[in-house]
Amino acid sequence: MKILKQLTLAVVAIALLFSCDKEKDYLVTFHTPYGDMKAVLFDQTPKHKANFIKLAKSGAFDSTTFHRVIQEFMIQGGDVNQKPNSDKKIEYTVSAEFVDTLIHRRGAIAAARQGDRVNPKKESSGSQFYIVQGKKWTEKELRDQKVDYPKLYKYFTHLVEDVQFNHLEEQVAELQSRRDNDALIELMLKHKDDIEKKYDIELDNPYPQERIDIYTTEGGVPHLDDAYTVFGQVVEGMAVIDSIAKQKTGFRDKPVEDIYMSVEVEEIKKKKLIKLYGNLIH
Repeated sequence: MKILKQLTLAVVAIALLFSCDKEKDYLVTFHTPYGDMKAVLFDQTPKHKANFIKLAKSGAFDSTTFHRVIQEFMIQGGDVNQKPNSDKKIEYTVSAEFVDTLIHRRGAIAAARQGDRVNPKKESSGSQFYIVQGKKWTEKELRDQKVDYPKLYKYFTHLVEDVQFNHLEEQVAELQSRRDNDALIELMLKHKDDIEKKYDIELDNPYPQERIDIYTTEGGVPHLDDAYTVFGQVVEGMAVIDSIAKQKTGFRDKPVEDIYMSVEVEEIKKKKLIKLYGNLIH
């Protein structure tokens, strides 16, 4: 009986090993004029992963541009609807898939989306995404950043709709049209006390130590956490992000010279992917 049990366990172990060896995953390569970036997509965000792979395999991202770049913030692209000579339009959204451990660290790939006022469920764009450059933060800066920004933004939109504060609507619209995120955050923080008093809520939310460790060593954009779906991570070619982010821009942070991309998807054994990039695969 003991021998039979040992044989059974051995067979199960071999089967699991064989299964892992056979299981496929994907390695994504972004080809740009400044070099290539390789990335993995997370299993914890299955809808976003499947959608991105589908579009990439169809060639939808090829000849699209990084149309919005901001140094120490992010590079945004994937607007298939603006692709030259293309009849393909993407009008659908993807349901939000927030995961506590998937944050806006340097190299994170996240889905762009419309603002909370018109998109309260935080649904993602069907094609647009951004790659985080960000910056390194000190522990003091992060610990001082005790504001729950998604919650602040949610209630700020309610505040602006209130008769007492609707004079802010024009100012908010102007900042959004200029894509001036820093000024918009500053305006929201200015009315933090008003929001807490009016809605009887607490907006302070200290960062977990795990996130502090990442943002002080790798860098990133912490204030976007839990508000936009992070679904992938660049694992090679970080310098390409820096090269694109520093390009000269014009209106609405659009690069003066178009930065085209093409996206390639390679099927790869999950076992190999884990061996190569295991520390970056959640």
